[in-house]
Amino acid sequence: MPAKQHLVRLTPTERRELHAMLRAGTAAARVLTRARVLLQADAGVEGPRRTDAHVAAAVEVSPRMVARTRATFADHGLARTLAGKTPVRVYPRKLDGTAEATLVTLACSAPPDGHARWSLRLLAGRLVALEIVDGISPETVRATLKKTSSSRG
Repeated sequence: MPAKQHLVRLTPTERRELHAMLRAGTAAARVLTRARVLLQADAGVEGPRRTDAHVAAAVEVSPRMVARTRATFADHGLARTLAGKTPVRVYPRKLDGTAEATLVTLACSAPPDGHARWSLRLLAGRLVALEIVDGISPETVRATLKKTSSSRG
C-alpha cells in the first residue's frame, strides 16, 4: 500500500477547537463531518493515526472524501478545510438597482389593457420592450420581486 500523500498533523489548539465545535454541534453538518474526518485522520503525537478506510467507516463517508479533506488541510489549513470550496462560477446580475426600481414601479402600476393584473411574463416582456435588459426570464422577475418588500395596497 503506497504511503499517504498528505498527512494531517493537528496542533493541540486545533484539536481543542475541533472537539469544542463537535461538542457544541451548532455548525453545519458538512463542517462537523470535516472536523470528524480531521480528528480521525490526525497523524500527530496524540492522534489516532487511522487509515483512510477506517476513517471513512468511522465517519460514514467515502475514502475519497477523507483523502480530499486531508489534501485540503495540507494545502490550505484548518479554516479553509472546514469552510469548504468557494464557488467558482459567478453569475452577473441581470438587473441593477435602477432596473429593479423600474420593475417594482412597473409591477405596482396599472396592468396593460386586456389584462386583469401583471403576470411575470408580461413584466419580463415589458422590461425588454423598454430596453432595460436584452432578455430576462420570468423566474428572474419573480426572484427580484420576491426579495423586495413592495406592497400593492
